[in-house]
Amino acid sequence: MLVEARFQGPDGSGNGGWSAGIFAALIDDRGPVEVTLRRPPPLDTPLTAADGEVRDPDGHVIAQVRRIEPVDAVVPPVDPATAEQAARAYPGLVDHPFPRCYVCGPANPDGLRIFPGRLPDGRAAAPFRAPGQVVPATVWAALDCPGGWAVLAPGRPYVLGRIAAQVTALPRPGDECVVTGVAVGSEGRRAEVHTSLYGADGALLGLARATWVALPAR
Repeated sequence: MLVEARFQGPDGSGNGGWSAGIFAALIDDRGPVEVTLRRPPPLDTPLTAADGEVRDPDGHVIAQVRRIEPVDAVVPPVDPATAEQAARAYPGLVDHPFPRCYVCGPANPDGLRIFPGRLPDGRAAAPFRAPGQVVPATVWAALDCPGGWAVLAPGRPYVLGRIAAQVTALPRPGDECVVTGVAVGSEGRRAEVHTSLYGADGALLGLARATWVALPAR
């Protein structure tokens, strides 16, 4: 089990959604499965898995994985034009805590380049063109950052702590999709978010609920 360096999130560690999708394969990478990240997933490092835990070579628990009941966290879709308009106001274009993030980093030309902007009702939305190779972890990744950008603010970075997702179908390479996210609650440094991914025909491809944890203010 390996999180390749090209799937980075915060500097030096794996993107939370992609990593969770890889780890979910311990049980079922289409879910419904919950992954709790205990440490930043290391890049290009062989990881071992047993009894629902993923460990690094030193034996530290990187993640815990468990099967759950179906996820009930649908965020309503928007049309592609609305998603495109939201993306033009993506705050990460001018202030991004992790600009080379595989999912939402504007400085990563080889990433998914999902740029969620805020809608008037508080939801985040973005278009998403499926890459040339699509696996379940691609959907987990697409369901990750759009939820975070429903709570991220300048100078106040968050990282993924836990995500529960299920993948109903995979987009075809090149499909023009839409992803939506919304914050549903917060307490202290933790924020709860939901995300949904819709295919080119408007069908729901995947959905997730997640807990994001605020880092110290910059």
